[in-house]
Amino acid sequence: MPEAAVGAAAETGSAPPPPRPGRRRAVLLAGGALAVAAAVVATALATGGSGGDRHRAAPADGLRHTTVEITSAACGRGWTHPAAGHQVFDLHNTSGSAEEVYLTAPGTGAVYGEVEGLAPGTQRPLRVTLGNGSYAFKCVADDADAVTGPTVRVTGGTVKSGPAAVPVTQQDLIPPTLAYQRWIQARTVELARKTGVLRDAIDRGDRTAARRDWLAAHLVYERMGAAYGTFGDADAAIDGTTAGLSGGVHDAGFTGFHRVEYGLWHGESASSLRAPAARLVKAVDDLRDRWPDERMDPADIGLRAHEILENTVQFELTGRTDYGSGTNLATARANLDGTGELLGRLRPLLKSRAAGLSGIDSWTARTRRTLDGFDHDGRWTPLDRLTRAQREKLDADLGELVERLADVAALTDVRRTA
Repeated sequence: MPEAAVGAAAETGSAPPPPRPGRRRAVLLAGGALAVAAAVVATALATGGSGGDRHRAAPADGLRHTTVEITSAACGRGWTHPAAGHQVFDLHNTSGSAEEVYLTAPGTGAVYGEVEGLAPGTQRPLRVTLGNGSYAFKCVADDADAVTGPTVRVTGGTVKSGPAAVPVTQQDLIPPTLAYQRWIQARTVELARKTGVLRDAIDRGDRTAARRDWLAAHLVYERMGAAYGTFGDADAAIDGTTAGLSGGVHDAGFTGFHRVEYGLWHGESASSLRAPAARLVKAVDDLRDRWPDERMDPADIGLRAHEILENTVQFELTGRTDYGSGTNLATARANLDGTGELLGRLRPLLKSRAAGLSGIDSWTARTRRTLDGFDHDGRWTPLDRLTRAQREKLDADLGELVERLADVAALTDVRRTA
């Protein structure tokens, strides 16, 4: 959305941007990282009994299909003629409860593919590529212990198995979460200092300095994206928008960075901005003071590594959070920094699990260069001044990186193993 259009919408309050993202817990199935593209099929197909080993050439895909029974009493029954290659297991839940199903390497527990939420009496496909080796299905029913089926050995193959990863446990995620919490603590101190500088510039009526100081402080907050969900109401107080406010930008509930931004770039007097700036400082100081007592959920941090830039594409690249400064690309760059910080904490876990980690690193560097090209000594190109070629490259780079980061979310999703 062009900057002018955003400003107009904010002025009237007729088209406010949506609430600040970051408080949702998306459900992600393991995608390309675990070779289970078929697991995201939304429709469950009702079938009859699974019987014994059954193979058929499916007209739709031409692949080898094997019907496998999924139940705690007969996990993996039906796979009696193993073969190498790209193939489909039609997983049929004959039990009376929902099941999670993993195709694993028995020796290491590494997962080659999974289907979540397989309802009773339904069938869903699991696509995998198998090379020579040993495999076993693991069935995990609600409120029951995991059951591992018989080990099946594939021999005589000429292809390499698809990617597999050892599941991450809650315990694995505690050290990086604690390290990240300490990093956030240092950022809250930095944020408090820089918002204080912003308030001082507004108090003395220096609009030029206030605009510069606003951006410096705001970017500190934007680098802290993985912690927004733990901030609770402080997030709305510090970086909320006009979404849901009947009075739009004139609503008393419109506070924080964007309230100050609107005033600084829409000609409001310094005296009228002193109260919003003071409220912003208080909200930041409160967050800094209580953060040492907060605890992030370790199960969330892998998801956040994907979600930060997913939200950047949705909100920053559309201009939906611009209240006049035209600095969405600076925010996107800060979001990229925040993602990199989180990936650094997770890297020890990802090294042995993420086959595409080098690709993530390459696309991160590429996206960083693209965004840095819009920074002209602290003056960032507004979205509405991008050329078509610049816009297409920016969208392509960030879109590709977001796609690759989905694997991080999938690989760090805590799975039941017992």
